Amino acid sequence: MSDTPTAPPTGSPTPADALRFAFGTLTVLPVPLTRWDRETARGGMLCAPLAGLVVGLCAAALGAGLLLLGGGPLLAAVGTVAVPAALTRGLHLDGLADTADGLGSGKPADDALRIMKQSDIGPFGVIVLLLALLAQVAALQELYAAGWAAGAVAAVAGAVTARLALTLASRTGVPAARPEGLGAAVAGTVPVGRAAVAVLAALAVLAGLGAYEGAYGGAYGALHAAVALLLGLAAGEALLRHCVRRFGGVTGDVFGGLAETAGLMTIVVLALG
Repeated sequence: MSDTPTAPPTGSPTPADALRFAFGTLTVLPVPLTRWDRETARGGMLCAPLAGLVVGLCAAALGAGLLLLGGGPLLAAVGTVAVPAALTRGLHLDGLADTADGLGSGKPADDALRIMKQSDIGPFGVIVLLLALLAQVAALQELYAAGWAAGAVAAVAGAVTARLALTLASRTGVPAARPEGLGAAVAGTVPVGRAAVAVLAALAVLAGLGAYEGAYGGAYGALHAAVALLLGLAAGEALLRHCVRRFGGVTGDVFGGLAETAGLMTIVVLALG
């Protein structure tokens, strides 16, 4: 989301370049983009779950803080949902709405992509956006009602899963729908094996959080968190495959829709435990 650098890259990208790409494109944090090439995009999309972890921790801090200061579960849930929207300038939510408009239009791929590029939001986008936000707030309210830790873990899990879905969507074999934009920059850059390692790492982190006694507790909590992550990724994968069939590949809007879908499914599964 930072300005794209104009200077041509020199040499191989460093881990710092990858982190700057991840945080510079997926958050509004003041992280300058120093490189914009496919090698750096590969590392950046592998680091996407780390950006999600930071966003999730910020959301969890506000939600849990509001609850501990005497606010009710509903207020904590609204605060938690507001943080990721603010830290992305609402671009993932906008992508979800635009993707819904494109899919709901029923038009051929080129026409649907033109609809998605328009600045306004159509009826399909409004309905999906409203329902997604309501579902997030409702699920988080249930979790915060069980305790601050349950809501905080869900906030982190949802944010990490959302960005991990982007890592998987950037894997080899997934084409871009347009020759320009973020989708074209990152599509097909991540080897499948490295994407699988990212999934395993995220599973380990979230299972550890789920096992924390104050959240869900023990082996059940670890399993619950792991299942929530996997079902979130499955929901994102289902949307990804549908978008590739309809649009011919991925776009920046599709990435936003994937992130919101995967994160929401993860939080809902945790609330249903």
